[in-house]
Amino acid sequence: TFAGFFNFKVLFNDMRFIEAMQNTILYVVLITIITLILAVLFATLLTRENFVGKNFFRVIFYIPNILSIVVIAGIFSAIYQPTNGILNTFLGMIGLDFLQQQWMGNPDIINYSIIAALIWQAIGYYMVMYMASMASVPESLYESAGLDGAGRMVQFFQITIPLIWTNIRTTLTFFIISTINMAFLFVKAMTSGGPNGASEVALSYMYGQKDAGLYGYSMSIGVVIFIFSFALSALVNKVTEREPLEF
Repeated sequence: TFAGFFNFKVLFNDMRFIEAMQNTILYVVLITIITLILAVLFATLLTRENFVGKNFFRVIFYIPNILSIVVIAGIFSAIYQPTNGILNTFLGMIGLDFLQQQWMGNPDIINYSIIAALIWQAIGYYMVMYMASMASVPESLYESAGLDGAGRMVQFFQITIPLIWTNIRTTLTFFIISTINMAFLFVKAMTSGGPNGASEVALSYMYGQKDAGLYGYSMSIGVVIFIFSFALSALVNKVTEREPLEF
């Protein structure tokens, strides 16, 4: 039986779906902002600065990106383990017992625990992309700016960022699409949407509806997610549009 728009009418009155979409938006915003800042920062340090072990750190930062999602989920589940996990044990050792938490069992913080795992996994990949762009910026530009009295911060914001802006714009689209997909994988591997659906994201909710046999309803969720990701990517591209600089 052709249902028309019935599933969509139900969908926008489904509080569990609305909460899942709110979680998805939280993931996209926080992961994009924090990962972008850290990836650019580390790329700048590993490209522009000279210090012992620079190549070692390049490898270390990229390792999380080549690990399986299941392995990363296992690592962070061990870190967040409430009784003898690394995080709570460390907090106890430095006298911050009051900060110890049920990191995977507290509905108020569970999403932030998963977001931390996602950020740790993503930084290396984007860092390498930004390093490739920064390496192509002529050193003579920095030397000229230095002779004119420009410090490191001025060079970063006036030379580095403008000249890699095209790459940043491209990766912003990657952030949106990959975060929506990766959030689903991490949630399924770490919490299965628990506790009580607190960590449910849009794709994991869609998957659950499919498992319940509601295929039409599940597909309507998929359509909404597609429209959301496409519209958000288009909006970000429009907002960040600027005339490309050449050197």
